[in-house]
This record gives sequence, C-alpha cells and structure tokens, in this order.
Amino acid sequence: MEEGFREARGFVDDIRDLGGIKFIRLNTSEGYVQVTIKKGTASPEIVAVSDRLTRQSCIVARGIEQDNPSVRTGKELIPSEIKIITLSEVPLPLDPSGKTPAELDTRLDWRSLDLRTPKSRAVFKVEAALIEGMFRHLSKRGFMPVFTPSLMGAPSESGSELFSVAYYEKEAFLRQDPQLHRELAVLGGLDKVFEIGPSWRAELSHTTRHLSEHRTCAVELAYIKSEKDTMRAEEKMIRSAIEFVKKSCGQELALLGANIDIPKPKFPVIDFPGLYDILEQHGKVIAHGEDYDKESEQILANHVKEKYGSDFFFVNRFPFGAKPFYVMRDEKDPEWARSVDLVYRGTEISSGGQREHRYEVLMAQIKEKKMDPSNLDWFTKFFKYGSPTMGGFSIGIERVVMLMLGLKNVKEAVLFSRDQERILP
Repeated sequence: MEEGFREARGFVDDIRDLGGIKFIRLNTSEGYVQVTIKKGTASPEIVAVSDRLTRQSCIVARGIEQDNPSVRTGKELIPSEIKIITLSEVPLPLDPSGKTPAELDTRLDWRSLDLRTPKSRAVFKVEAALIEGMFRHLSKRGFMPVFTPSLMGAPSESGSELFSVAYYEKEAFLRQDPQLHRELAVLGGLDKVFEIGPSWRAELSHTTRHLSEHRTCAVELAYIKSEKDTMRAEEKMIRSAIEFVKKSCGQELALLGANIDIPKPKFPVIDFPGLYDILEQHGKVIAHGEDYDKESEQILANHVKEKYGSDFFFVNRFPFGAKPFYVMRDEKDPEWARSVDLVYRGTEISSGGQREHRYEVLMAQIKEKKMDPSNLDWFTKFFKYGSPTMGGFSIGIERVVMLMLGLKNVKEAVLFSRDQERILP
C-alpha cells in the first residue's frame, strides 16, 4: 500500500453536509474516523454513494489518511472508494451516538445498536481485560483451566433457586455453581484448577446487582491448611487482575470516568461472631447465629473504608446454619463454618472457603441439612477413596465490573442479560 493509505470499516455515526463538503463520522472497532468528501475534488461516484448513506449504514471507506488539526483525532480520510455493505433503515430505535440518552430497558432491547456507543463497548473491553488478567495470573501460578458440566442430574444445593430443564426423558438442572465438579477434579489429582463460565440462579430478586445467568471465575486448590489459603489466593488474583486492567485499559477507563486503584495487600478480615459487635456499634442489631443483610454489608464496608482505607474486605466464619452442606465447620466451635465472602465497595462479589473433605462428616452434614443422601451419591462416593484438604472460591465477573466502573446496574456489564423479565434478545 502507498504511504498514508487506509481502509476504515464501520458504521456511519453522523453525516454533516455543508454544501461543498461532507463529513462522515465512521464508528469503527478502533474508534471514530472522519471521512471527508470535497464535492469539487471527489469523484462523482464517491459523491453519489455518499448521498445514499443513512446513519448506522455499514460501509468500507478506502483512501489517503492525512493530518488535519481541526479534526478531534488529528487525521481525516480522503476516500478514493466507498463501498456500502448495507444501508440502515430510518428512523433508528435508539441513538448510538449517545447524544440522545435511552432508558436501560430500551438499550437492552436494542443491545447491538447500544454496543455501538463507545462507552458501552468500553465496558466490555474492560471486562475482557479483567478476565485476561485473572487467566494470566492463575496460569502463571500453576492453575489449570477446566470445563465442568452446566447440566446437573440432581440439585447441588437445597433451596428453590434452580432452573429445571428437559433432558431427553428426564429432568435436569442448570448448575448454580461449578464447585462440586471442581472438587471432583481435585479428587482426581488436579491440585489447582480454575474455570471461567456461566452459572444460573432462579432468584426472585429485582435488584441492580442480581442476574439469573452470570459468569464466574471459579478456583479450587488442594492441600490447603485452612480457608485463609483461599483468601490469600483470591486476594492475589484480584490485585493482579485489576493491575492488568489499569495497565491495558487507560483509554476506556478515562472514557467511563472510572478511577480505580490497585488494592493494597492484606485485605481486612471480619470474622463472625465479632461481626455482630461491629454492627451493633453502628446501630444495627442482628441475632447471634443469623446471617447479615445488605444494609449490614454496607455498614461493614463503610467501617472498613474508614478504619483501613480499603474497598475490599473478607467476611469469614459464617454461621454454619446459613451455609451449604459441603462447607467445613470450625472444629473448635462448630456453630461457625470456614466459609468466606469477599466484599467490594459494599457488595459481595464472591463466596468460598474450605470444603469438607471427610466422607463421614460430609454425610452427617447432608443429613443435618435435611437433604436426600442418594441424590448426592454421584458426588460423595468419591470421598470414600482418599481426599486431600481443599478449598476455593467463585467470583462474579459482572459484579466486579459493575463496581469497578461505577455502573448503576449489573445488566450494563452483560452483553445480553437474563433476569426474571428478560430472555430475549
């Protein structure tokens, strides 16, 4: 190609016709490109094609790119050819230029058009960098990526937050968490594994942080001494991933107005039952042995921010009664479980901790939770034949992105969200 030649492909974001000159702002995957057509200089074919264009038409423009200080990007493309891929219908159902704001439901109804706005695309570039940062960090430390089933033949947890699906002539369930199969991978001798993929919960929740389908980065590791090993592994991964985002996405973060700091080492830890005392000091009373609520979560976040200057903190040793059968109890005080949540900017983003690896204890806890042991035999039977200590965590990717970028709703961090009302597009 001759010097200065460029091919630009994308959507016509705006057309300005000033009579003797026409400016086309082309929205490409790399940013905006200004295509300038001077009617006294451009060929009749170029002028004729440009007169047919509508906003959001998909085109390819080829020509010489030259400096122009009056253009925001400092350059303009003088086309020698414009090829129309498809013409867009008018009027548009929303304005991808962002000049006319749209409600979130409208944006999600017309998601592909909404993604043409630079801010919407920037969210997913940040999300991609976060995932890449997690993947890089874990791979460098010997964790192996795995894929576990999304379809379950039996519920993995008690409760009603399950989606059932027809599986040939049987009933199956969409997984709530890939944890149990990760544990089985560890039992197979894969000491350090992780998985990035979807999970589902049929939650009857109309909040800005809940989804029916969400993505997680789920980690499991063997031969741990306690749940503190999982906390250290998660903290290191979070810090490394945020550092990668900050390094890779400066332009996107600036566009979104997101100011993120790499968190300092040693996230604060709040343990039960001491958590109750902290809440009571701030005027919130919760009965001993009960889990805390969303209001308490925010109180604790404010407390940690004021005392430690941290946006992150762990909550540890939850009441065993509030946790699933597979968590390990504190042997010195069985009322509490070696179960851990990570809270970021006032919202829980992950759950994890140490798993129970002893067959007899597992079976006793299943009965205590009033679950049918036969429904879990596919999982528990492997623990009869030798098991290491193990633990892990599952972190919600979209929640992290929402909180990191200060988005108003977690649905903004999902390409095509799924909730109680939305199953299309």
